[in-house]
Amino acid sequence: MKARSAFGGVALLALLAGSTLWLGTRPGTDSAPAVEVSPAALFAAGFTSTDGAATSLGRFQGKVLVVNFWATWCTPCREEMPAFARLQAKWAPRGVQFVGLSSEQPVLVERFAGDLHLNYPVWVGGDEVGALARRLGNRLGVLPFTVLLDRQGRVVDRKVGPYTEATLDSRLAVISAN
Repeated sequence: MKARSAFGGVALLALLAGSTLWLGTRPGTDSAPAVEVSPAALFAAGFTSTDGAATSLGRFQGKVLVVNFWATWCTPCREEMPAFARLQAKWAPRGVQFVGLSSEQPVLVERFAGDLHLNYPVWVGGDEVGALARRLGNRLGVLPFTVLLDRQGRVVDRKVGPYTEATLDSRLAVISAN
């Protein structure tokens, strides 16, 4: 009987935690954590390409940006990234740019990107990547975490968990039209 009660308690806690996470990360909900970074700070944030070159989101200023926080060990990240590559090819002529950000070692990130044949930049930034994700509202550090920025660098959408290709495609249609 004690095992059944303990299992029921754990199940209830898991349900509450999942509901809180879901409610707090849905687009357009007032309960989502506030964004604590300005467009200027986003464009100035420094990263490193896998070949060691310093870079920033500022090089894509004026484009719609899809900024994806991910890790090589993250199965949902691995599942959504091929769709991101297809959408990058589709939307690039219309001023959309995908960028992947990881806190892992450049050699791991480069190998992973090559294995998945990614056609968009993947950059590293150590602890700064996680700090930026938190400032963008990902308080729990859940991956994948994706942020959509309009052409002025304002956050227009963010999602904890994987995007489906169809959902992201429709969001890009709306954002890039504005």
